[in-house]
Amino acid sequence: HVDYSARVQTVHEETNPYYYRMINAFRKLTGCPLVINTSFNVRGEPIVCTPEHAFNCFGGTEMDVLITGPYLCRKENQDPKIMEEIRANRTFDAD
Repeated sequence: HVDYSARVQTVHEETNPYYYRMINAFRKLTGCPLVINTSFNVRGEPIVCTPEHAFNCFGGTEMDVLITGPYLCRKENQDPKIMEEIRANRTFDAD
């Protein structure tokens, strides 16, 4: 957050097995059992709720990678024309 605060959230294998496995795989790779997450939206827009919204947010921001369900999208592997079209159609309020 802007004020440097954080809210701890725990993930249990019983209630969210997919996310639990992802965090555990990250721990095995890095030795760190923590991940940082944030709300998935940009200033002035609602939180992302669909894969289409997620891809448009990904294409219109400086995000490098988007993972949604079983799909992993790397910005460098996307069609540059599509990424440019998404960026051209998005405007964000200045910070």
